[in-house]
Amino acid sequence: MTDLNVRRALISVSDKTGIEAFARGLQKLGIALVSTGGTARLLADAGLAVTEIAEFTGAPEIMDGRVKTLHPRVHGGILARRGQDDAVMAEQGIEPIDLVVVNLYPFRETIARPDCTLDQALENIDIGGPTMLRAAAKNHAHVAVVVNSGDYASVLDQLGRGGIDAATRRRLAADCFAHTAAYDDAVANYLGALDDHAQPETFATSFNHQWHKQQDLRYGENPHQQAAFFRDPQSSTAGLADATQLQGKAMSYNNIADADAALACVRAFDTAPACVIVKHANPCGVAVATDLEAAYRRAFATDPTSAFGGILAFNRALDGATARAIVDNQFAEVILAPQIEDDAADLLRRKKNLRVLALPGLTDTGAGLRHEIKQVAGGLLVQSADDALLDDSQLRVAGAQTPTDAQHADLLFAWRVAKFVKSNAIVYARDGATVGIGAGQMSRVDSARIAGLKAADAGLEVTGAVMASDAFFPFRDGIDAAARAGVAAVIQPGGSIRDDEVIAAADEAGMAMLFTGMRHFRH
Repeated sequence: MTDLNVRRALISVSDKTGIEAFARGLQKLGIALVSTGGTARLLADAGLAVTEIAEFTGAPEIMDGRVKTLHPRVHGGILARRGQDDAVMAEQGIEPIDLVVVNLYPFRETIARPDCTLDQALENIDIGGPTMLRAAAKNHAHVAVVVNSGDYASVLDQLGRGGIDAATRRRLAADCFAHTAAYDDAVANYLGALDDHAQPETFATSFNHQWHKQQDLRYGENPHQQAAFFRDPQSSTAGLADATQLQGKAMSYNNIADADAALACVRAFDTAPACVIVKHANPCGVAVATDLEAAYRRAFATDPTSAFGGILAFNRALDGATARAIVDNQFAEVILAPQIEDDAADLLRRKKNLRVLALPGLTDTGAGLRHEIKQVAGGLLVQSADDALLDDSQLRVAGAQTPTDAQHADLLFAWRVAKFVKSNAIVYARDGATVGIGAGQMSRVDSARIAGLKAADAGLEVTGAVMASDAFFPFRDGIDAAARAGVAAVIQPGGSIRDDEVIAAADEAGMAMLFTGMRHFRH
């Protein structure tokens, strides 16, 4: 395929960002402009010579604009194979359209409005736009198609140098099909999630989504696996794809997975400076304090051995004192914070391979339903995110002992941490810091024992600490193990058929117990 010399462009956009300047650039290059409705009026008001679509086709827009571009002069001009269909074009009076610039009715924005009706949604399903786009993308050997305003400048540049090259037209065509596919996904998801009375349900009859490749990765979880990182263009929550890497080696598959786990956990703490250290997808140290350095030192003290090569996440701007403590204490793979202050950045540059990421939206959890997705053999598991918050009204004192105010605060802290620990999860905590974490065991009592061993290895005192369990205790043995370690209070969902036995074990040990009525399995 040779470079494309454009003589006529058809422009029809709902998002008019940058379109006037782009059209002006096209006209300066001698390219004729054909346009529709509001876009044509905008260009004409800007002093550009533009042919309105009805004049170009010889047929008026009808049905309140539902039918305007669905015409042989439009689609023949787009789909015609130059050098092959010329006789037909001459016979039918069809003029070639070499460039199609279209973006679609704002369907997603319309259905996102709380007061959107079904009729409003249906009227915002674009028909002519996707049809022109798909025709142009199919015929990209002879036609260029543009759906993203970010491509305007590069397209103008190539046209100014003689024509749009074949590789660019192929990329634009691929972008176009991705664009229309995502649009169709949104429509299918919306209609498929309506019940017989046009009321929305949680999940559609089919699950359609699209991700855009952010980067190729050197390898996956292991060196023999290929991998890439894709971003969700529909996400309302700032994530790792939005972070700016300030220094260090490229993020790996495991770095991204662990950093995401650290990000999710540190977001659970917003009222005080917090530090989360993650290793192999599990928090190995979490703390809050009056300042970030103290939070880091307390989190690190939980398990200095596991913290080696860990991922560190902070919910406040990283300052010089905290950076100094990190550099002096440990080897880290990734540091993530809303902002990296200048003095901290200067210190961290000494560790040239250390990956340092700034995510200004780190503390913003966004809004709206989010999905967690896991592929299984022959299918897909989809669930709403575990965003449930616990308040005091949901708590129930189980047993004879009532937690003190200090224990109550620590129980809520430990419960938040347990939500991000792989099941079976046990967390020991005191004064807003973890002292031992047991994760990923098949037996809950083994997790409790491991949490105690971790505390002992780190030289931390469990006596007087609290314990959180992500699910209920099926037997009293987990409580007995915690009592032997010196745990003073426990928080757990409750709901076991042996709750009475478990409560009795706590009472015998003089241990306070809170039931949450909520479970936090994490697999």
